[in-house]
Amino acid sequence: MNEKTDNTKNKTMWEFIKFTFFSFGAGIIQIASHALFLEVLKFPDWLAYLIALVLSVVFNFTINRKFTFKQATNVPIAMLKILIYYCIFTPISTWAEYQMTEVWHWNSYVALALCMIANFITEFMVYKFFVFGKKPAATETQEK
Repeated sequence: MNEKTDNTKNKTMWEFIKFTFFSFGAGIIQIASHALFLEVLKFPDWLAYLIALVLSVVFNFTINRKFTFKQATNVPIAMLKILIYYCIFTPISTWAEYQMTEVWHWNSYVALALCMIANFITEFMVYKFFVFGKKPAATETQEK
């Protein structure tokens, strides 16, 4: 293996570790807000899930952009890319959460956990390869 390949693998592993760590924070926000909307405010399961997901996404995007992927350029473009991902993921996961809780009568927190796991796996790949995967040409030139 060459040094560039090793550095890329190390960088990706370190990004995954940081993403995982920060995702725990986003998960706490999502679980706590889901519980608040579900248990205290008595929102329907799907609505509690949806609002909690949005709060989690805002936190996760902000913290991972700054600390994991260290991208300060083109924030509106990065946000648009995440919006595209969530325009696909959110309806699917909201429908899945509804199916699990309302149709199959599963526990709301089991449904939430399954949706969060699916979100974690797919979101890292989206951040890594679609949102922050390619550095602007000016940045690459400056690093050399």
